[in-house]
Amino acid sequence: MDPKVNVQMVFDIPCVWSYFTYARLQRALAHFRSGGGRAELTFRPYQLVPDATVEGRLNVDVLRHAFGDDAEHSIGRIAALASDEGLTFHPERAVHSNTFHAHRLIAVASAQGCGEDMAERLFRAHHTDQLNLADLDTLKTLAAEIGVGWSDEGIARTREALESTRRLGVHGIPILQFEDRPALTGTPSEDSLLAALHSAVGRRRVAPRFTTTDRRPS
Repeated sequence: MDPKVNVQMVFDIPCVWSYFTYARLQRALAHFRSGGGRAELTFRPYQLVPDATVEGRLNVDVLRHAFGDDAEHSIGRIAALASDEGLTFHPERAVHSNTFHAHRLIAVASAQGCGEDMAERLFRAHHTDQLNLADLDTLKTLAAEIGVGWSDEGIARTREALESTRRLGVHGIPILQFEDRPALTGTPSEDSLLAALHSAVGRRRVAPRFTTTDRRPS
């Protein structure tokens, strides 16, 4: 039996590139596992806006503040790219809020063997369903959908995980690392991710050394 491949992902849920990459990674993992491969995905939390409010703001307002007159073009481009990935995005109606407890919920779900499903549901809740992921009642409902037992624990561990990621010097997400292979940034293709899984089989495990380059597809 081949050893289990350790995959680490640095991400934040509102990040569209994180969702695109995660969707591709899930397809690559499904292909890899269907052929007998074994892989474990570890989520490393990152917050694009750590001081975002619990109440949240409409994402369209955030985009207009960031891009001005180009906001509508950015919204249309994001929706079109999502459609190409087989995803449904409503970027203009998404709620831009604090993701601390959403990251904590993924850690809780991972401990229960449901981390990947929980992450996918949270991505979809934000980008498709326009839910406020800082609202604890919303998170409890989403956890129940996946079969995750809700817990109020893990606050200190989540803070430590966020600080650990910060100390790595991360400035751009998403980032993926497959064992000791060089970290991948941006939005690698599904084929590239599948190749990375196969090449990582049998590699030695080392502490992550993520790149800090913030690259985006053109």
